[in-house]
Amino acid sequence: MKPVTIERTPGRRRRTAALAMAGLAFAGTLTACSSTQSTPATTAASTSTSGSKNIPSSAFSDTTGITSSTVTVGNVTTLFAGLFKGSDVGTQAYAAYANSQGGINGRKILVDSYDDGYQGAPNKQATQQVVQKDFASVGGFSLQDSYGGTVLAANPGVPNVTVSLDQAAADLPNTFSPDPAAIGWQLGPLQYFKTKFPGDLKGAGALVADQPSAISKWAGEKAAMQSIGYKVVYDPQFDITQTDFTQNVIAMRQAGVKILFLEQMPENYAAAVVKALNQQNFHPQIVFGASTYSESLVPDSGGPAAINGAYMETLTSLFLGEDASVLPSVNTFLTWVQKVSPGFKPDLYTLFGWLSGQLFAQALRAAGPHPTRGSVLQQLGKITTFNGNYLIATSNPAGKVPPNCYIIAQVVQGKFQRLDDPSTTGSTHGYRCDSPYYYAKK
Repeated sequence: MKPVTIERTPGRRRRTAALAMAGLAFAGTLTACSSTQSTPATTAASTSTSGSKNIPSSAFSDTTGITSSTVTVGNVTTLFAGLFKGSDVGTQAYAAYANSQGGINGRKILVDSYDDGYQGAPNKQATQQVVQKDFASVGGFSLQDSYGGTVLAANPGVPNVTVSLDQAAADLPNTFSPDPAAIGWQLGPLQYFKTKFPGDLKGAGALVADQPSAISKWAGEKAAMQSIGYKVVYDPQFDITQTDFTQNVIAMRQAGVKILFLEQMPENYAAAVVKALNQQNFHPQIVFGASTYSESLVPDSGGPAAINGAYMETLTSLFLGEDASVLPSVNTFLTWVQKVSPGFKPDLYTLFGWLSGQLFAQALRAAGPHPTRGSVLQQLGKITTFNGNYLIATSNPAGKVPPNCYIIAQVVQGKFQRLDDPSTTGSTHGYRCDSPYYYAKK
């Protein structure tokens, strides 16, 4: 279902802006904590921040979107120019997988797809339609979700199971995410590179998009780096329309950059930086993140020789296929993505859609044979441990506590390979869980 009319002008500028912001979305909403502290997600309090007291009594009799054989959910996504199509595909894929197993308590999951056209008003309109027609909002992904967030705030009895980018939307008691976020960073990867490259510690660099969310995100990571001894010598902001990073490479060489963190860039920007580094024959250590993890990164960077040896730190498995032989959930994910959308190349947003569907289904199943919006919200508020069968590091959706575990990968002969990670058959299922999460000050 795609009822939204898309305004497509000025299309190119809007698409460029969205592509830039897409790469900044990996950690979800930028929520702030009251003080600087380090708290492991796995040992955080298991009490829910979204208990029954926040659920309207009317929600416990609300069966909107439910029939005896189906439950219909709404997915509000920016499909304009194909930007976040993956989140819709991933949600549809999980629904199809669940339905192949007999559905949830005998009900098939149906997904209404709404395209907000990368605009605020249609996002709000689509979310309102979800409230009126669908049982829950599941798996959507949009840079305009602050508009829909106002609708969800006014309807606290409607479950919202998404990776929300807007802070206010993510903080709502009826919002639950498979990847909760906070201002700060996982200390584990930073400690790993500190140990591996001690001589590079005083020459850290980054490139930050000139957008409020990117600036806030980098502030959290930078504070985490500085807390363990890194010295950031170069971290300029770049305009989202920038395509040539030659001058940045020249400047970072002059500044003495020895290790360059590009975790917050989308693939197309990161590839452009790699090209500029090679053209200038400047080769600091490179650290990518999940937003750069793409089948296109290696070819767009100039081929294996241009990027071999680069590192990646991420909270997800190598879900594009490298982990398929050791994590059955990766193969299941990829198989069902192709079943619902043959030929589609999954990305981080596809994974977010799948995981959101899985989180919703877990709560729906626990709500029993006669679910209501209220009973599903109640069950979501009890889910303090979630990892999507190890597709992502373990988080606490009910407590809105982000993961602190991670993996390290390296590009070898043009392919991402795990590096120095524990066995996927061990107690952490392939994730390194050796350091806490660093929460930065407001």
